[in-house]
Amino acid sequence: MTKGVVVEDGEEPKTEPEAKKGKAGAKKRWQERAQFCMKTPPDQKTSPSGKSATLKFCSWNVDGLQTWIKKKCLDWVKEEAPDILCLQETKCSENKLPVELQELSGLSHQYWSAPSDKEGYSGVGLLSCQRPLKISYGIGEEQHDQEGRVIVAEYDAFVLVTAYVPNAGGGLVRLKYRQHWDEAFCKFLKGLASHKPLVLCGDLNMAHEEIALHNPKGNRKNAGFTPQEQQGFGKLLQAVPLNDSFRHLYPDMAYLSQSLLPELCGSKIRSKALGSDHCPNTLYPAL
Repeated sequence: MTKGVVVEDGEEPKTEPEAKKGKAGAKKRWQERAQFCMKTPPDQKTSPSGKSATLKFCSWNVDGLQTWIKKKCLDWVKEEAPDILCLQETKCSENKLPVELQELSGLSHQYWSAPSDKEGYSGVGLLSCQRPLKISYGIGEEQHDQEGRVIVAEYDAFVLVTAYVPNAGGGLVRLKYRQHWDEAFCKFLKGLASHKPLVLCGDLNMAHEEIALHNPKGNRKNAGFTPQEQQGFGKLLQAVPLNDSFRHLYPDMAYLSQSLLPELCGSKIRSKALGSDHCPNTLYPAL
């Protein structure tokens, strides 16, 4: 039976001009998200079947690894103490990784992917206390694997995918490419999930429903909220299949396979964690 869980980054879609509005715009967006996320109750670490959480996953779009570290965000990571930490939009090649990463006690198994020809662009990282059985990079299609967007880690009981999904871009200049990506990504994830339970986390650059946005009407034609992207993402959720882990626990307020729902203990958006224009997410499964 196919099993899978998704932890989705919670940032609203925005166009390139919006992204360039500076600190004031970023602060406003963060405040809006914080007000939304703080409505959720305290951490829940027991599944509906009574199982206690055995692992702790964290996912965070850092919007530049080196700047993120300069903002003392590793202090938050040390306090949160995840078993696995997934980072997106690192904008850092492996030969320029900050030495401070070596200070992360326990997260000694570190894997990185970034574009070979675009310094300061895209990039993902996966840091783990336990050595994975296998690590792979990309989704197996050359046209999609040049920008350092996917790392796959296989463990005994599950497969973990951390992804920084392409944005359709300002003026939707990459919408067609995003649609091709969605089809390829869906096929790739479906193949993984046919062998082991799947955990998908990262910045998916997608607001699948209006409830995920502070201003849905104002984002109708923006990247991440177009009908084409919503349709493609909906097909992915059904085909793999996957369920939103956060919204499963808080229906009125993030993706998990039906067969893994009994193992879900908690899913939280850490709205008070500063250092990026995104909030980190924490997942507590009993795997």
